[in-house]
Amino acid sequence: MAVVVVGGHSRNIGKTSLAAGLIAAFPECGWAAVKITQYGHGICSINGRACGCAAEEHRYALLEEKSREGRTDSSRFLVAGARRSLWLRTKQGQLDRAMPQLKPILETEQFVIMESNSILEFVSPDLYIVVLHFDVADFKRSARAYLHRADAAAVVQPAAHRPVWEGIALEGMPIFPVTPPTYVSEDLKEFVGLRLGRPGI
Repeated sequence: MAVVVVGGHSRNIGKTSLAAGLIAAFPECGWAAVKITQYGHGICSINGRACGCAAEEHRYALLEEKSREGRTDSSRFLVAGARRSLWLRTKQGQLDRAMPQLKPILETEQFVIMESNSILEFVSPDLYIVVLHFDVADFKRSARAYLHRADAAAVVQPAAHRPVWEGIALEGMPIFPVTPPTYVSEDLKEFVGLRLGRPGI
């Protein structure tokens, strides 16, 4: 099994687009894709809305996406060519509760791509790519915690010459400028292909 994790330092900076772009770039892999969403206080994992459930209720929901209309992130993975797509929703800090159900599914797949930073607490991927946008000031705690494990950074263009955030070291990390809508440059595709043992695809 080969596992690729795509993370990022903030919301809405292209993580899903990059994951979908990699799925489309390597269709022969027959990807199983996993979107992981952690909801904050008061939001239910079952429906993504406030439902008044207690902290010990509705800890997670693991759903297999069937729609190919592209309206949700997990549906976009299918549109990009994933063989199957899962959406795991958990309450904040409850991801560990879902792992016993998720892991057996992943172990049956040959190529897995996961969109999440926090999953790195539970898996050691073959490749971890972090999406960075120098113009976006927010830098999530989970992204800071695992940045040292990133194998490469995909920097969204156009971007400022210097990031607006401080105290983040990128020295020694391969950096690949990427642009919408695919977020996968030829250089990044070559890098990923070599790491997956699939050069020239």
